[in-house]
Amino acid sequence: MSLPGPLLPLRHREFRLLWAGMSTSLIGNGILLVALAWQVYELSGRPAAMSAVGVALSLPQVVTLLIGGVVSDRFEARRVMLVSDLVRGGAMATMAVLSLTGSLHLWSIMALTAVYGGAAGFFGPAFDSVVPQLVTEDDLVAANALDQFVRPAGLQILGPLIGGTVIAAGGTGWAFAMDALTFAVSVACLIAMRPATAGTAVPDTGEPAESLWRDLRDGLSYVRRHVWLWGTFLSATFTYLLFVGPTEVLLPYVVKTELGGSAAALGLVLTSGGLGAVAAALAVGWAGVPRRFITYMYGTWAVATLAVAGYGMATATWQLAAACVVVNGLEAAGTVAWATAKQRLVPGRLLGRVSSVDWFVSTALLPLSYALAAPVASWIGVRATLVGAGVLGATVTFGFLFLPGMRAPEEYQARHATAVPA
Repeated sequence: MSLPGPLLPLRHREFRLLWAGMSTSLIGNGILLVALAWQVYELSGRPAAMSAVGVALSLPQVVTLLIGGVVSDRFEARRVMLVSDLVRGGAMATMAVLSLTGSLHLWSIMALTAVYGGAAGFFGPAFDSVVPQLVTEDDLVAANALDQFVRPAGLQILGPLIGGTVIAAGGTGWAFAMDALTFAVSVACLIAMRPATAGTAVPDTGEPAESLWRDLRDGLSYVRRHVWLWGTFLSATFTYLLFVGPTEVLLPYVVKTELGGSAAALGLVLTSGGLGAVAAALAVGWAGVPRRFITYMYGTWAVATLAVAGYGMATATWQLAAACVVVNGLEAAGTVAWATAKQRLVPGRLLGRVSSVDWFVSTALLPLSYALAAPVASWIGVRATLVGAGVLGATVTFGFLFLPGMRAPEEYQARHATAVPA
């Protein structure tokens, strides 16, 4: 296949199928972002309720992430992703039926999002571990750029636009149903992948398999030996604590309550951020990752987090949209470099476990972030909470760049005059 640089990974059949299925399910996740927030605020009208749902969604995911990485290293990653999609699709189908029949309550939303979050904890590490097996070494940056292209395209552009339109036309129940349908498409794509090239299980050597705990300890031991890994994990832990809960709980509140916007308006704000992320991912896919990739990552992430303060200062929807462009665009640019560094520097046999530790540590305090968002906003105000989240988050992020040894991988690259290839 003759394809431009950022699309080169699509010449690999198995990656095309994985990418197509994930792209579709991410559109469903974008629909869910709008539908879930709108449903919760329709039922309660209080940020505290959205905080509770955020905890219900994130806590099970944190709990299952570590085991998810071990499972993805021991078993065929395709099957792990397949089961995850089936469970999440079933949860969304159930929520759709309850909503359409008028039987959906806050407690049932929390229960179903908990099931959804627990299953999601298995998908991320499995996906991270399988991508290097599906594309060539030279295509890794482009593959990660495509990943960062499709995530905002589905999660923040098409998904929210479709979600806002569907909710306006038929209600949140049909939006949940569409999310369930996208998981069915993803399942079909995963089934069509050839198992031999879709992430393999641990080879059978005739010896007893090591325990899951031993496998997990091997991954943790590797992470402890590399500052650039554990330092970045911890940086994300505290940064996410500071800004994710306030953003996801309070941004819909600002749109709906303070600015009097509709579900479509919230969808447009999220769509703007998605467009920024798509543009950034495509730019990195064409240009490649800079040689000083650690410094580049932390610089883009710090400015992206600082832009969260813009949500607190906005007085119009277009200003929220502009801040969302900066937040998501720079976040995506840094994440392409991060994913590529992990895939190139971490041994393939450990990648699933290291990725699961990454997901686990990075998101460990997300339940607390959601839980604190409403009471802090009640104490100091919604606007002040968002501004403080951006300023403090940016300070914490940039500070981790100066940990001793953090920039060792890029310094090694610089000494040997070799950039991370595009």
